[in-house]
Amino acid sequence: MMKTFYFFWLFILSLFSFHSSADDITEFDYPFLLGNWYWFSDQQEGIESDGERYRAMHVMFKSDYQFAMRLLRIDGQVEQWTGGYDIDDTNITFISAGEDDQIHTYLLSYNRFILDGAQFTKLAPEHLAGNWRTKDISGQDVADNISEFALSLRPDFLFSAEISNQAGKTKEHRGVYYLEDDQIVLLYEEGQHDSRFVLNGHNILTLTNKHFGMEAILNRE
Repeated sequence: MMKTFYFFWLFILSLFSFHSSADDITEFDYPFLLGNWYWFSDQQEGIESDGERYRAMHVMFKSDYQFAMRLLRIDGQVEQWTGGYDIDDTNITFISAGEDDQIHTYLLSYNRFILDGAQFTKLAPEHLAGNWRTKDISGQDVADNISEFALSLRPDFLFSAEISNQAGKTKEHRGVYYLEDDQIVLLYEEGQHDSRFVLNGHNILTLTNKHFGMEAILNRE
């Protein structure tokens, strides 16, 4: 019985331990900024800026300090803007070739970005949000007695994860997640775990972590 619990908790620690490398987003100073942010005007006539009126805006931030922005005018025309950015705890500066640098104040949480008073909402990749469950977990650090792994990814970037062993014991973590490209990071009170993910259609999610030799194939519930 003691051996069973030892391997169970060894797996828990391995799956949800801190891991970072020079090329992953866990080293980025403002990880909640990463991703695709959207703003939509709640007024029929849009919002005026520099003589134009805008109905919507999309901005994507990358961990290499590059951004891409698209602005939808009320006449249906789309303006596009790309470049680099600098950021500190209160200001973000957009830097684009041929344009003056633009400095803006901001507020940021795991799923809200307020830029000069305009509130943006972050959207996860299509089909990623949902409830996922698997009995197929493999890897050199995965205990044989693990019976089930369940992961709930909410569209508002909250998550819960639960692992069960064959004796019916469970361990649960709750927190927030962020991602970039195919890397997803689960951030919770005791630490964080990062994996590579692949979505196969709407109903299969594969998580891998080469550091721990783990692969989990999850089905949508």
